[in-house]
Amino acid sequence: MPSHSRIEGYAIVSDDGMLANAAGVMPDALKIEADRRFFERGLDSVDVVVHGRHSHEQQPHSRSRRRLIATRRIPALAPDPSNDLARLWNPAGATFDEALTALGAFDASVGVIGGTDIFGIFMDRYQAFYLSRAAGVRLPGGRPVFPGVHARKPEDVLASHGLVPGARHWLDRDEGLSTNCWFRPRTRG
Repeated sequence: MPSHSRIEGYAIVSDDGMLANAAGVMPDALKIEADRRFFERGLDSVDVVVHGRHSHEQQPHSRSRRRLIATRRIPALAPDPSNDLARLWNPAGATFDEALTALGAFDASVGVIGGTDIFGIFMDRYQAFYLSRAAGVRLPGGRPVFPGVHARKPEDVLASHGLVPGARHWLDRDEGLSTNCWFRPRTRG
């Protein structure tokens, strides 16, 4: 059993479950100030941020956060040449626990911020996933938040991995932006 205190995910998606357009770019319609503030507060509460090479958080504290950057360009693990607080990680060459250990953060709380394949790696390990929705935004042919979203809604994917929804909260009603924390129920035993 992993010793991580918490693994949580953060994503904002369109009505059709996409986190980027067909070119892999997050459109301005998904860049909503209330979500940016919510996202930043969430990342400020974790010890390590995990993301793919093309996902960026671009927040004021980005450079001061420890992070794992998933990439297929290395065999297993390597220092990030541009950031002493980061490690490059190939999930096919090293386990997540090995990557956290290399970062010196085995007991860390973790925030996963995407993209699609990275979110997919952690589906059975999330204690919480914060799924924000931008109402009225559609990205036909876009990049889905999770593997399998083209055939199912993101909520169905989360539920199929044992997560249950909490109450929906409005981050900005005028913008049609809400978030829902999906969580893994604790088992008694």
